[in-house]
Amino acid sequence: MKENLSLNDKVAIVTGASKGIGEAIVRLYAAHGAKVVVSSRKQVAVDAVAESIRQSGGEAIGIEAHMGKMDSIKTLVDKTLEHYGRIDIIVNNAATNPVFGAVENCNESAFDKIMDVNVKGCFELAKLALPSMKANKSGSIINMSSIGGLKPEPGLGIYSVSKAALVMLTKVMAKEWGRHNIRANAICPGLIKTKFSQALWQNEQVSDHFMKNLPIARLGTPEDIARLSLFLASDASSYSTGGVFTSDGGFLV
Repeated sequence: MKENLSLNDKVAIVTGASKGIGEAIVRLYAAHGAKVVVSSRKQVAVDAVAESIRQSGGEAIGIEAHMGKMDSIKTLVDKTLEHYGRIDIIVNNAATNPVFGAVENCNESAFDKIMDVNVKGCFELAKLALPSMKANKSGSIINMSSIGGLKPEPGLGIYSVSKAALVMLTKVMAKEWGRHNIRANAICPGLIKTKFSQALWQNEQVSDHFMKNLPIARLGTPEDIARLSLFLASDASSYSTGGVFTSDGGFLV
């Protein structure tokens, strides 16, 4: 089983990787032998994480990219191929949610931003990595959805819509690209203690709502999601595609 979890010689691009879930993923992937591309919006932030990984004996580079800008995503793929020559794993982890509240309060600009980053950017990155994965005759795409993509959460209306769309995009990728031995799976985290979700877990009313409905009575950690991501990136999950994996402490049960 340990051998099946090895990512030796695999090249992984992880977006939103300068902190939180993404950072936990790149650190775990590197520890299991992957060459990781740490990507986020600020070069100084991804460089810091990549340097820390290298100091720990792993292999990593940082490449700045904005998942709402398609030319930035192309640059991310081009630089990865220039440096490593291949792409084996994509983790679409970056996301945005500029609004919190009733769905009717989401204006057109916020709607477009959410959809561009949370759905369109994920599709574009996977599509641009596809030729390399086809040439390798293998690949794993992991799309970070949310329990909000399975059950709408109060105050997170359009974010939930975008994450539901990402679940279906994952299934489409799995269906169409499986013949190339390319797998696509979605992870739906619950409330994870990160800076991104800070407004939720620091809100006493929201936090109490979650805790009352958690069979595993604690908030999730980035490392909880990273371990599931390792399974889906590795050969341990070689027959899993089109899957929607919840990691929510049982919130949806």
